[in-house]
Amino acid sequence: MHKNKKFELIFKDRIGIVFDITKLIQRHEMNIVSMEVEQQDGYAQVALEIDDRDKTVDTDTLLKLFSTLPGIKNQIELKRLPQEKRELWFRILFDGMSEGIISVDSRGIISTVNSVACRILDMPYEALINTHVREVNPKDNILLDCVEKRIPVSRRKSAVTSTGRVEFYGSAKPILNSKGGFVGAVLLMKDLKEVKAMVDAVMTPIEINFNDFIGESRDIKNLISFAKKTAKLETTISITGESGTGKELFAQAIHFESGRKGPFIPINCAALPEALIESELFGYVDGAFTGAKKKGKPGLFEAAKNGTIFLDEIGDMPINTQAKILRVLQDGFVRRIGGVKHIPVNARVITATNKNLHNMVATNDFREDLFYRINVLTIQIPPLRERLSDISQLVASFLQQFNRKLQKEDQTITVEALEQLSNYNWPGNVRELRNVIERASILSDSSKITTEVIHFNTKPLGCGQRCRTIPPIETDKPLKELIGKYERELLLDALNSTTSIRSAAKKLDLSHTALLRKIQKYQLRNTMENSPWESPDSIR
Repeated sequence: MHKNKKFELIFKDRIGIVFDITKLIQRHEMNIVSMEVEQQDGYAQVALEIDDRDKTVDTDTLLKLFSTLPGIKNQIELKRLPQEKRELWFRILFDGMSEGIISVDSRGIISTVNSVACRILDMPYEALINTHVREVNPKDNILLDCVEKRIPVSRRKSAVTSTGRVEFYGSAKPILNSKGGFVGAVLLMKDLKEVKAMVDAVMTPIEINFNDFIGESRDIKNLISFAKKTAKLETTISITGESGTGKELFAQAIHFESGRKGPFIPINCAALPEALIESELFGYVDGAFTGAKKKGKPGLFEAAKNGTIFLDEIGDMPINTQAKILRVLQDGFVRRIGGVKHIPVNARVITATNKNLHNMVATNDFREDLFYRINVLTIQIPPLRERLSDISQLVASFLQQFNRKLQKEDQTITVEALEQLSNYNWPGNVRELRNVIERASILSDSSKITTEVIHFNTKPLGCGQRCRTIPPIETDKPLKELIGKYERELLLDALNSTTSIRSAAKKLDLSHTALLRKIQKYQLRNTMENSPWESPDSIR
């Protein structure tokens, strides 16, 4: 296949260069397809594309021919002209964008299209470029309206492709020259899934701060005011409150308010197996035990350098580990398992529990010296039933979140439904309210949340502790299967009636690891999602 030849000619800048080149090419019965001249530092760079009209003049002959031009300094053959390089660069740039881009000239002929637009419209580049915009699906396209009306046009659209329906948001704007004349239009298309993901990312705070807490009740306002005063201190803070009141969120807000540059590291003491808790908290050296990593591993106290370490459910921490935590708080350093080196730590410690540590001290389940060491500043988060006036604000916030997540129109709650929520005791506190509202948003087919879709987590009157019964005897089932089914029900009752895996193991008279194995055996992960204790997945 015949290909045009491309060259770069460099001259000492002078008048008449283009005329001399044109005259030379014409004299040898060739045609100039393209010519681009750039002047720089007293030199003229001429990029040239030549069609030799089937004379098949070889490159060396043409280079010798150019050398006869007056004032020429250099001549080389090119693979691409500068214009082609720019077009290739812009093509790569456009293809790398997350939006679909299509531009047209004043007649509506497509001059630019990127790969994202090709994917959204399910058409190849070759089928779109140099095509009139009215030939592109969907027929009532935004870009055509913009060209015909010469005004900005934006709306939500969909297109059926070979892989299914694509929902996108399109925004087209006219392009005007320096005199205000219409010279074309450009369309930006954004996949709605990406738009929603961006909205969620913007709406979800990167760090929790006190402005994120919802509530106008006096108790909450006083609590936040006190926490702000203590946030910048180095003193250990103890957060107490029932399960679901938001103790970890409050700890995150204190960390944010403190201005510490290090990370916020939460640790659920109830979820860490007793055999691993010390190695996770304090780290270990090479060869400390079988399976230890080479070069050892830093503990979470070291990882929290210049930040905050949050010891959640500290009441479930084993007595032996409590002594070592006390040592860290008193001395300000840790010693890795198997090591002798004292490693200084600079981490603010915040603890939390939903248990009565004072009673646990009396029964020797919690060290008295540690109790007084962590209770320098205590923050008691009130249960939801003591701040019922905040429910309406919490509901409005939760509905907004779930409407975006579920892609529903904005929902509001009726007065009757709000009254029903206010008359409930809320044993699961804010976490339970959130679950109830999410369930209601899913079940409601309208923009109103009514009493019919409000379902609480508690059982009907007269039911057992978790409304579970012993499975009926099925004579056609093997004994092993019946025993397994019964054992699963007993495990669920114990887990759902306690606040931690360790407590459930104690109730069942099992070791912590034995209970974890049974949780894995019966695949109880899904049941654990809305429970107050951690799932086994979180301890890996």
